[in-house]
Amino acid sequence: MDRIKQLSLAEGKILAFGGVYSNFQALTALKEIADKEKIPANNIICTGDIVGYCAKPKESLSLIKDWGIHSICGNVEIQLRNGEEDCGCDFSEDSRCDLFSKQWYPYAQKKVDQQDIAWLHSLPEFLHFTWNGKKVGVLHGSFENTSEFIFKSTPWEKKARNFDSLDADIIIAGHCGLPFYDVHDNKTWINPGVIGMPANDGLSSVWYATLEMVDGALKIDFNELVYDFLNAQSDMEQAKLPAAYSKTLATGIWDNCDILPALETSQQGQLIQFNGEPVWKKSTVLKSI
Repeated sequence: MDRIKQLSLAEGKILAFGGVYSNFQALTALKEIADKEKIPANNIICTGDIVGYCAKPKESLSLIKDWGIHSICGNVEIQLRNGEEDCGCDFSEDSRCDLFSKQWYPYAQKKVDQQDIAWLHSLPEFLHFTWNGKKVGVLHGSFENTSEFIFKSTPWEKKARNFDSLDADIIIAGHCGLPFYDVHDNKTWINPGVIGMPANDGLSSVWYATLEMVDGALKIDFNELVYDFLNAQSDMEQAKLPAAYSKTLATGIWDNCDILPALETSQQGQLIQFNGEPVWKKSTVLKSI
């Protein structure tokens, strides 16, 4: 599989999400929404880390595969297919996230089989396509480093070189766990958020995004996904996975802010804001690009 896979998407709505993190209940709920809204699988994109903290890695991989949507490898998928002994999340050694990963990653390794690993080898690291006349690139962390955390507060200079590397006007990214958009020099960086864990905002719901072109402007809807987190919690508890992550499914608060820059750390427990407005369910942003 080439590192960059070229796609052909319809000009209609795109649904984008990341970080399933083995949360099968959230993934199932998202598929139900996509089916209800009649968004075709060919216009649905996952930014990687299908496998992660929760209890259903194999089931999550199988659903993504059977659904027929587009997905790239996150760092977790790369580590699994390469037979590595850690998740490759670039956590600081002996941090709480690093210690927790020593529990959930071996669990995931045991649950996936050789057929799953073979399928992971078929996934590209990046996607590229032209959509409504705009060149779109999809990556996980950054082009240079799959495990690089890029946030809203990350300097634009770090984001900018990714547009050059992927020859893109729009980038859809993952990895950092928080939904946001950033616009500069007619380039748009979008992180749709993740569906496997809350966004450190004090809500049990999670985030995904849809993209449309309306009268020549990019319309981004950030959507709150409500799902059966109690069942996901129960599965994690039965599997003896980190209790701190199970608790986060309910509280919406991360156990720690080790990976976060100062600005995002200061926003813990606050409602996610887009365009300066706090949002409970949905925000629409129109930007000409």
